[in-house]
Amino acid sequence: MLDFSKIRRDYEYARKHYSLEVPGQFNFAFDIVDAKTAISPEQTAIVAVSGDGNDVRPISYHWLTQSSNQFANALHSLGLSAGDFAAVVIPRVPAWYTVMFACMKLGVISMPGTSLLTGKDIAYRVQKSSAKAVIVGEEHCDLIDAVRENCPSLTIFIVVGKARAGWLSLNDLCVAANDQFDRDAFPKNNAEDTMMAYFTSGTTSMPKLVPRSYAYGLAQLATGLFWMDLQPDDLHWTLTDTGWSKAAWGMLFPQFLLETTFVLYDGRGTFDADLHLRLIKELGVTTFCAPPTVYRLFANMDLSSYDLNGLRRSFGAGEPLNPEAIRNWEQHTGTIIADGYGQTETVNIVANFPDVPVRFGSMGKPVPGFDVDVIDDDGNRLANDEIGHIAVRITEEWPPGLFHGYFTVSEQETDKRAFKHGWYYTGDTATRDADGYLWFIGRADDLITSAGYRISPFEVESTLIEHEAVVESAVVAKPDDVRGEIVCAFVVLAEGVAGNDALVKTIQGFCKTQSAPFKYPREIHFVESLPKTISGKIRRVELRDLV
Repeated sequence: MLDFSKIRRDYEYARKHYSLEVPGQFNFAFDIVDAKTAISPEQTAIVAVSGDGNDVRPISYHWLTQSSNQFANALHSLGLSAGDFAAVVIPRVPAWYTVMFACMKLGVISMPGTSLLTGKDIAYRVQKSSAKAVIVGEEHCDLIDAVRENCPSLTIFIVVGKARAGWLSLNDLCVAANDQFDRDAFPKNNAEDTMMAYFTSGTTSMPKLVPRSYAYGLAQLATGLFWMDLQPDDLHWTLTDTGWSKAAWGMLFPQFLLETTFVLYDGRGTFDADLHLRLIKELGVTTFCAPPTVYRLFANMDLSSYDLNGLRRSFGAGEPLNPEAIRNWEQHTGTIIADGYGQTETVNIVANFPDVPVRFGSMGKPVPGFDVDVIDDDGNRLANDEIGHIAVRITEEWPPGLFHGYFTVSEQETDKRAFKHGWYYTGDTATRDADGYLWFIGRADDLITSAGYRISPFEVESTLIEHEAVVESAVVAKPDDVRGEIVCAFVVLAEGVAGNDALVKTIQGFCKTQSAPFKYPREIHFVESLPKTISGKIRRVELRDLV
């Protein structure tokens, strides 16, 4: 019999013995959440906190089951059924769970999106998936109304808040619906059926749609065990938007699987570092995950004025963190920031295991259950300290939590580039040292990581070219002390247009309105021409040398 306690504390034992058995039929909402409700209905699952920190409300398992039952019945009455897509853009409020679990129960494929998406961004996602419904917060209604005519597949518009013309209210729908959902009245889903889908970015195409199966939710057990080390008596807090796949890691699957209560902080607008640090103590947070950008901001504050001694484990992910910030956090919390690595296409696949020493700058070691290594273009494992592709070995039993391919036939070429020689190529590069630690080098496809956000240069370039003054553009990453990287654009202007500071501001403002604000170029350089290869491809390596 597997020694579960030893698996948490002995890396080599876990690597040798851990495996995940996925049942043929599995539904996270029924088999994990509702199963817990049947045992401990009033147990607190979530601690919901208002933006000012003054309103702290426990959310029970019973509430999650009841509200998701009501909304699942409401969606069914509106004509949605298994396999239909629904775009979901909701802030960090309890209703997000109502929607996510209801979709799982009915078989509707939810597509979480960040609150920073514009109407144009949402329209692209709706068109790509032929979504029938949008379920959004009040702040997104006007944006979607402006692009409705471009989204003919949409028939259902639901707002989290008061009903408005042309929109149904989620609250009203739930109040009017039965709070019992008859699971047996609907076909049972298979574990490999698509449960949800995320959009990810690349440099040679627009965002790609990544299907995630019901088994993906169960596979997140590895994230909670081997990176976060979650315990039933912990209070966990991950800083992330509900639209990022990081939310699946930090405030959804691992936490429910390991019965760990977690914080849902409704912070909108400007980040308040002081409030976050105070809430760690006031709420009793024991495990904490934040992007490196946040830790860098904390490093500039007087941490000695805060009581952070209740933390037992801290994590960071998304980009390497400088040793100074790690040491500063350790000095005032007693915890070393444990890095972790994964993608929208995976669960956590490289991490700093709880009892394995952290090496500053390293992502850690392969997570138990995965054969992750550094390989060359032909699928050969490279020697220590050689730069190569981070890849996941495709085993006879498919690696738990690894996606099977992108959505739609048109992306088969992308699948061929990602799956080859018996490996899944992540598109990122790294080295491996003699002790098996992996060290992140960069993105093979020029993806930009800024303040934890992954940004496709192609997306930014596509927005820039829509401005009347822009003839051509190229976007690269520029190192930044706070954000890790910023978006830096090189722009060729139309004939007769003068490049100046005023035009920079105008173009930046245009980008903020045409795409998610975090994608706008923080630096713009006007150039006569862009360096290109003979075949016409932009030589980004030359542009990086200029920043």
